[in-house]
Amino acid sequence: MRKHASLFLLLFFLLPAAFCQTRKITVAKDGSGDYNTVQAAINAIKDDNPETTIVFIKNGTYKEKLTLPATKINVHFIGESVEQTILTYDDYASRKDSAGNNIGTSGSASFSIYGANFSAENITFENAAGPVGQAVAVRVTGDKAKFVNCCFLGFQDTLYTHGPDSRQYYSKCYIEGTVDFIFGASTALFDSCTIHGKKGGYYTAASTTEGKQFGYVFINCRLDGDAPAGSYYLGRPWRPTAKVVYIHCQLGNTVKPEGWHNWGKTDNERTAFYAEYANSGDGAASTGRVPWAHQLTAAEANNYTTANILSGWKP
Repeated sequence: MRKHASLFLLLFFLLPAAFCQTRKITVAKDGSGDYNTVQAAINAIKDDNPETTIVFIKNGTYKEKLTLPATKINVHFIGESVEQTILTYDDYASRKDSAGNNIGTSGSASFSIYGANFSAENITFENAAGPVGQAVAVRVTGDKAKFVNCCFLGFQDTLYTHGPDSRQYYSKCYIEGTVDFIFGASTALFDSCTIHGKKGGYYTAASTTEGKQFGYVFINCRLDGDAPAGSYYLGRPWRPTAKVVYIHCQLGNTVKPEGWHNWGKTDNERTAFYAEYANSGDGAASTGRVPWAHQLTAAEANNYTTANILSGWKP
């Protein structure tokens, strides 16, 4: 009886571990992994798997138009190195599909992410189409998307935070582009990221839905660029209820003194919420800002915690 009890206890502790093991898939262009392409690895992931699937991607440039379906949840991409693990494609909005229609902004995405609880680290995501209009590198629709030490490369519309109910977290990432290169309806926290403007335009074009407490929040980020001084707005409202806040950020001289743009609609000045707190750098002076923008008080800024911004999710 004692022997059977001991066996039961052993199975009780070992079986959950066996069923809850994280699966790891390796992608390598040279054939040394489980798959040669990233999409093949995605396709191999079990649908609706409650456990994490790690996809380790070896160095290489993978030219693929990628989709992570909504059924592929809890997927974690890890690149061998952010400089040499590159996921890229070169579609753009005005490219024609087989029926002769434009594929559109969403259709231009190099990587479309629908699955919830996706995360990535040490990877470069790119749209290589060049300055040809809207050309998305990554489109994120799924909830709880996390990116750490990743690069997002493109021109117009580089990063599309698409899902209105999606919560997204970007830590120590590099994001570059020209016009509206961080845009969309999601709630997104950018923590210690570099936002790099090329040529001139708008750093953000949020379309925060009405009733959302938070839209884009940048904390401890650096805004710079190779564009001339005074050539970038901090943001313009793609939708009237856009929300964007910069806190403890270093704003370079690329930022225009007025800071914000109303997208040519004075009504947006009443409905959009644009604010700053304790920023520094040549572009941080508040004296020249548009009168309808806000400077937060210390008490208001204290409300911008990770838990509050992301509605309890702790990435």
